Amino acid sequence: MGYLASMRIWRGNSEAGQLEEHKVEVGEGEVVLDVIHRLQATDAPDLAVRWNCKAGKCGSCSAEINGKPSLMCMTRMNTFAEDEEITVTPLRAFPVIKDLVADVSFNYKKAREIPAFKGPDNLKPGEYRMEQVDVQRSQEFRKCIECFLCQDTCHVIRDHEENKEAFAGPRFFIRLAELDMHPLDQLDRKREAQEEHGLGMCNITKCCTAVCPEHIKITDNAIIPMKERVVDEKYDPLVWLGRTIGRRKSD
Repeated sequence: MGYLASMRIWRGNSEAGQLEEHKVEVGEGEVVLDVIHRLQATDAPDLAVRWNCKAGKCGSCSAEINGKPSLMCMTRMNTFAEDEEITVTPLRAFPVIKDLVADVSFNYKKAREIPAFKGPDNLKPGEYRMEQVDVQRSQEFRKCIECFLCQDTCHVIRDHEENKEAFAGPRFFIRLAELDMHPLDQLDRKREAQEEHGLGMCNITKCCTAVCPEHIKITDNAIIPMKERVVDEKYDPLVWLGRTIGRRKSD
């Protein structure tokens, strides 16, 4: 049987906005996105919301539900009590375009700043070979659907607008980790992650891992290993000695 849910939906744009209260019918087995669509069809036809697949694979319907960054299409209404008030707001870390639609172009800018995979010069595409264990190690990071929930919940970005220029965020740390762990990639991703993308600003609170809908262990499997690699690269005395001897021999 259905019931009427109390919904508080953020309405507005980059200049101003407010929460509007609505009573919306909820059917059995529905998710928050279903209720938002019903609200559009009844009381708020001009409500702006971004969505695409409704299957948890496109990452488009990211929002904050009762303050938690979530996918609206994967948040079931039966996880809330029928008399509970449900608040839906846009991603807080990014500028609002309209209503529940945030401007996430910051993330595409950061993506362009990361150099693409560079294979060995003596091999052509199609000639690359690698062990299955290396494939499996980075395959986890390939599950990312770019919903940017991890970016939204990261307090380095969320609470400090001034950090955005120097801090790429967890989504792009897993990209850097994926490339650095690739046995055929020829670029030094460790120094780049630290010096150009702000890896050192992350204090590994694991809030990004907590909201990832693909259950990627962002902190444990990507950020912490990258931090350890940076320490080895920049501060290990044996590594420093090896580089110094190597330079002297080449001279």
